[in-house]
Amino acid sequence: MTTAVSPAPCPPRGTPTPSNRTTGLRSALVLALAAVVIAGCERGTSTGAAPSAAEPAGPGCPTVLARSEAAVRQAEKTASGRNGPAGGPKAVSGKTIVYVAQTMTNPGVAGAAKGVTEAAKVIGWNVRVIDGQGTPAGIQAAFSQAIALRPSGIVIGGFDPDLTSQQVATAGAEHIPLIGWHAVALPGPSTHPRLFSNITTRVADVARISADWVITHSHGHAGVVVFTDASIPFARNKSELIKKELATCSGVRLLAEENIPISDTSSRTPQEVSSLLSRFPDTWTHSVAINDVYFADAAPALRAARRKGAGAPYNIGAGDGDPSAFQRINSKQFQAATVPEPFAQQGWQILDEFNRAFSGHPASGYVAPVHISTAANSKGATTWDPPGYRAVYRKIWGR
Repeated sequence: MTTAVSPAPCPPRGTPTPSNRTTGLRSALVLALAAVVIAGCERGTSTGAAPSAAEPAGPGCPTVLARSEAAVRQAEKTASGRNGPAGGPKAVSGKTIVYVAQTMTNPGVAGAAKGVTEAAKVIGWNVRVIDGQGTPAGIQAAFSQAIALRPSGIVIGGFDPDLTSQQVATAGAEHIPLIGWHAVALPGPSTHPRLFSNITTRVADVARISADWVITHSHGHAGVVVFTDASIPFARNKSELIKKELATCSGVRLLAEENIPISDTSSRTPQEVSSLLSRFPDTWTHSVAINDVYFADAAPALRAARRKGAGAPYNIGAGDGDPSAFQRINSKQFQAATVPEPFAQQGWQILDEFNRAFSGHPASGYVAPVHISTAANSKGATTWDPPGYRAVYRKIWGR
């Protein structure tokens, strides 16, 4: 029976290592351990267990497996009950919304913006999208431009509000409600920064169902690599939750955790994947990444190693669900599943939350349930667009 292996905690910067005054075998062991720990804390590093001979499969985790299977079955359904809040105020009229986008080249940001624009036509409002071009200066300029337009509300589309703290303060002073899309870690209202609501899935749910998919797909016996970006607290928290859920199954072993900044995925992921294939040629069966982009960059290395696109390692993205991820899944090319965000639905929810703010109602509290997309249930689609939510919002708004 094998168990998940977690890396040792990293020492704070500036922590001294044992001095040369310590002698003998004890000194050598301490110094070696310190070197390993510090090396594991460097930018873009890999931590985890050393390769070992294959062990007997053992009994696995029948209780955890049964729970995971039930959760995955529910998440794989394409119609999982009510998609939208139970009720809300009728639509007010004459409103203008500005969507400040982190960058419209980000499929998620663009998908949510498309949903906002679509919903605005139904509710009868005007929408303007301003592209921040993916740079701090560009995003700040776009936000300042949005405030100058004196809109009814502003969407913080996919960037950290702390990046635009001055603009956020100005919007607050001018009583312009702000709604975030993936702006902070948790869904719902936020006090710091002040957001009427933040639209996103729950990271804990996404992390848990991703790990449950691995447990289910492997029947409780897997060797797993986790890809993360430890420089982003949100991403680091997600990967910690993934590892925690994987560890509930005694038949699942964490082989390594690859810390690769998202900004470096194209340059670093191929070489790290090649290294992993060398270290774990037979035991690496599954991967979970905090974003689908890792598998776009892993595919060339897996292909060069003559791995089959529909074979191990079986990869699942714990979040996002951009069109390229669906294309890899549908063509069975080095990605088996994703836990996608319902971008268009979230765009409609943004408009509904604004309508509540304008009507003096509290935020809805609605959070879209997690979903797992695979080749079997996506039916060739390149995004996750749940059924039914448009009718729900039309009924609420009286449209």
